[in-house]
Amino acid sequence: MQRTALVCGAGGFIGGHLVKRLKAEGFWVRGVDLKEQEYGVSAADDFVLGDLREQSTIREVINIQFDEVYQLAADMGGAGYIFTGENDANVMHNSASINLNVVDQCHKLGIKRVFYSSSACMYPEHNQLDPNNPNCAEDSAYPANPDSEYGWEKLFSERLYLAYNRNFDMECRIARYHNIFGPEGTWDGGKEKAPAAICRKVAVAQDGGTIDVWGDGLQTRSFLYIDECVEGTIKLLRSDFEGPVNIGSEEMISINNLANMAISISGKSLKINNIAGPEGVRGRNSDNRLIMDRLGWAPNQSLRTGIEKTYHWIAAELMRKHSQAA
Repeated sequence: MQRTALVCGAGGFIGGHLVKRLKAEGFWVRGVDLKEQEYGVSAADDFVLGDLREQSTIREVINIQFDEVYQLAADMGGAGYIFTGENDANVMHNSASINLNVVDQCHKLGIKRVFYSSSACMYPEHNQLDPNNPNCAEDSAYPANPDSEYGWEKLFSERLYLAYNRNFDMECRIARYHNIFGPEGTWDGGKEKAPAAICRKVAVAQDGGTIDVWGDGLQTRSFLYIDECVEGTIKLLRSDFEGPVNIGSEEMISINNLANMAISISGKSLKINNIAGPEGVRGRNSDNRLIMDRLGWAPNQSLRTGIEKTYHWIAAELMRKHSQAA
């Protein structure tokens, strides 16, 4: 019998790649999202345009015994969306509503295996003040002190899925994603994340010009390429380990050095102009000791390789956009 999977948030960046991977494995896949995929057509067998905050949508899409459910749907974006404070109420209400609906409907239908995508944004701000020595080990989550309401909602929803495991014998699996990037992700419009935003700025800039980088550029992050994220996600859901566990890279880099990497890939001569803007915590890096111990998983692709692929894809998208407008 053909295996079945549901991907919530299938119109998004990670969800779209996950659908393609599940289809390649032979699954029948239903996708659901408020929007269709931005780049290309979804590979899902059945794609439902629907709002997972609404009970009617939940009953429509979670109506069979799926073998696997992936809950990636959330109200989210990059620093320009999350850290201004202007979207806090929507972020918390929308994402919490989705998670409450999804896990409860799965419970009612007897679906056991549900993957939930949490975020490294739930880690305490006080452990991420030193850009060179952040502490993002899984057991550092408490006492809780995320630096954004987005992080607080992620922490609440982690506890929600774990409570359903304890009280209803479910087998939910929780990953804390660390800055996933790659082709087919949002690269403009205000919700893009740092790698895509920087690649876009470099691609647009004239040789000999400048690009703007928010903050002093000394803040650090690690970034995980999309294919590796999908691999870690599937491996976790099919394991006997509930998490929460980090899915990320341990290759930490400053934002200025990330910009210099993209500049080097472009072959242009550009200078960085550090300007005021939302930055988030000073330092963040995935701690992969637990996932290596429990699942034997670690990413194997360098950051530069992933940035090369992403830069060239965004440059091609800009060229395509320009030719369409001409």
